Amino acid sequence: MKNHSGVLDRFLRYVRIDTQSDPASDTIPSTEKQKNLGRLLVEELKGMGLEDAELDPYGYVYATLPGNTDKNVPVICLCAHMDTSPDASGKDVKPVVHRDWGGVAIGWLEGPRGVVRVEDAPLRAGEWGNDIVTASGTTLLGADNKAGLAEIMTAVEYFTAHPEIKRGTVRILFTPDEEIGRGVDKVDIEKLGADYGYTVDGERRGSLDDETFSADAATLLIHGVSAHPGFAKGNMESAIKIAGEVLARLPKDRLSPESTEEREGFIHPVQMEGNVEQATIALILRDFDTKKLQSHAAELEGIVQEVLKAYPRSSYELNIEEQYRNMKEVLQHHPQVAEYAAEAMRRAGLTVHRGSIRGGTDGSRLSFMGLPCPNIFAGEYAFHSKQEWTSVQDMQQAVDTLIHLVRIWEEKAA
Repeated sequence: MKNHSGVLDRFLRYVRIDTQSDPASDTIPSTEKQKNLGRLLVEELKGMGLEDAELDPYGYVYATLPGNTDKNVPVICLCAHMDTSPDASGKDVKPVVHRDWGGVAIGWLEGPRGVVRVEDAPLRAGEWGNDIVTASGTTLLGADNKAGLAEIMTAVEYFTAHPEIKRGTVRILFTPDEEIGRGVDKVDIEKLGADYGYTVDGERRGSLDDETFSADAATLLIHGVSAHPGFAKGNMESAIKIAGEVLARLPKDRLSPESTEEREGFIHPVQMEGNVEQATIALILRDFDTKKLQSHAAELEGIVQEVLKAYPRSSYELNIEEQYRNMKEVLQHHPQVAEYAAEAMRRAGLTVHRGSIRGGTDGSRLSFMGLPCPNIFAGEYAFHSKQEWTSVQDMQQAVDTLIHLVRIWEEKAA
């Protein structure tokens, strides 16, 4: 493994910039502060010689690493997202580097809990002796996905410093709002001009994800009957109580995030609001088998209808919207995309862990937009929480993987 020391410096610089996205916002990007990081990335890319680097009005960063080979190499895209999750604060992140981690609990500098315990994070035994980076205890770290940003930027810098290494053209894409499901809403695929892509947004080193959940969003609107509570007998049918009964009847030992794993799907309520007259429940439906989403929606509707039998004057509306689909449906027709990534990891000295994401990435939607796009590791762990951490050595091996990946595409081309 090469000593890509610059990846840590970049990472520490990027995580200090607050880029948290906001699901309640209707602007694009959802928060203007994401552009602060975008502008820095453009400045750094131009400093490496990528003169076409730009930040567009929607907060997307585009840039081109030109090819230097006579071969007809497909254009590949390396993609990461700039925003951090709304689930934990991303303001005033203070990254802390713990050198030569010895397998013990890591003490926080700030915050009420005091330590990141091995069983909380979890800090893995395979990281013993590595340099671990955490936040200080009051914020998330932002490794999701600023580790990916730093790795892509470091790989680009490596190629610009080594023009003797043959490569095809590489397009760079950094997106806003991935954490709130809008990461590719305004991607200009024609402008991007890539044939295949890779999101660098995975967990442990060597992981390669070419399958995700298929995802729908469900919005259940319940119309109750309001009445003065002093004169409600025989008149009131509370939408709040109806919603509560619906939630109570959702499956618990199956089709629930708390009771499922591996390839099992679920129905999951994520938000509820309302009053006596009207209540709304927002849910997400997930499964690796896209066809099963219909049965999950039917089961949800069956529960609602059963509950409403006791409330004859009330009614409901159930709206199902597609969010993203399993990238495997596209990638199975382009097996070389994942295979080249696996070969790159092996050349970097890693054991490849092929897996399925119990979630989605920008690559899920990009794949269905015409850019087959699996997900490769970035070394981000316990993301969306104050326990988030990464390993410097994992990030360095991710840089190695990206360098090998670009070289493999050139080697395999005619």
